[in-house]
Amino acid sequence: MVDLDEIPVEPPVRPASPAAELFGADCDTVIEGSLVTAHCQNGYPETDHLRLHVECDRWWDLDGDSAAVPVDPAGRVELVGRCWKEVRSAWITHGRA
Repeated sequence: MVDLDEIPVEPPVRPASPAAELFGADCDTVIEGSLVTAHCQNGYPETDHLRLHVECDRWWDLDGDSAAVPVDPAGRVELVGRCWKEVRSAWITHGRA
């Protein structure tokens, strides 16, 4: 037999889930012919280490990966890469210190 006085009136309160962690600079990447330019701005309170990756279209053209560039909070940076001929794709990766 169940004692109805022992059943809670409302369901137990769940602990609050941690807020989503905000990190990573916002980047706009433009490809013009064989040149790639990325303009990035970090709107978050933690330094973001950015790298530009460029994949070239021709098999003999070397792909490129830049060194990590730190962007402090409220900081801006421009990253540039290129191929000899056409660019297949370009992207930015983010990292913590």
